[in-house]
Amino acid sequence: MSSKNKSVEMEPEVKKSLEDFRKSVASTAEDIIFKKFPSKILQMQKLVAESAMPSSHFHISHAAKSTDTTVHHSLGDPSIDPRKPKKRKLEDHETADDAHFTVYPSYVTANRQLQVVLKHVKDECDELVSLCDTVTLWVNLSMPRIEDGDNFGVQIQEEVLSELSKSQEAAYNTRDGVRTHHLARAKICSKMIKYPHLEDYPLALAEHDEKQYYFARQHLIDIRNIYAVLTDILHKNIAKIRSPKGNNSVGLY
Repeated sequence: MSSKNKSVEMEPEVKKSLEDFRKSVASTAEDIIFKKFPSKILQMQKLVAESAMPSSHFHISHAAKSTDTTVHHSLGDPSIDPRKPKKRKLEDHETADDAHFTVYPSYVTANRQLQVVLKHVKDECDELVSLCDTVTLWVNLSMPRIEDGDNFGVQIQEEVLSELSKSQEAAYNTRDGVRTHHLARAKICSKMIKYPHLEDYPLALAEHDEKQYYFARQHLIDIRNIYAVLTDILHKNIAKIRSPKGNNSVGLY
């Protein structure tokens, strides 16, 4: 037989290591499905229920107390008008939009208490993405080889993967909302510094922070619902996910 026709096989040690890896992923994923996901539903439900109490960080009443609409002034040169950029003669290698040519001694503080709330939301999103990653990997490794016929179990696996992907995308979008919050808040604060005589900008800042508290509580509800839906679909279809063609001996290769 020609050397070109010889089949190349995986070494036994490597094959065993990969099989051990697959079993480890399966064990971790099932632990997530039957223990972690249900516990997260209860944990998120507790946070949602507690958010109706004034003692909760997520309670809307903290919005008014945590927003500081004061335009503070730094201890720099008092002769500098914060509304007028400092001007100087430009050298040949300098450009007019260089940041260090502009001096704004005034500043508005960030909402520290709201930052704590948003960090909690981010942490929940990060955990959701991580858990879904493990379950997604397990479902993918449980898929049988591609062949004709008896693909109903594979279709179920694909539906589960789609639901996991949508859950992760929702977590990504929620997490990115923290970035957009800071950008929107910074724009309002910059207007407050530039136009300190307009009362509507401080009011807009207070309304913006209050909306973030409302959104934060809604995010808790959304994350709880994601865990509930994932748990339901995974538990109802666990037999087909484990063995889409009724063969428990399906391996990684």
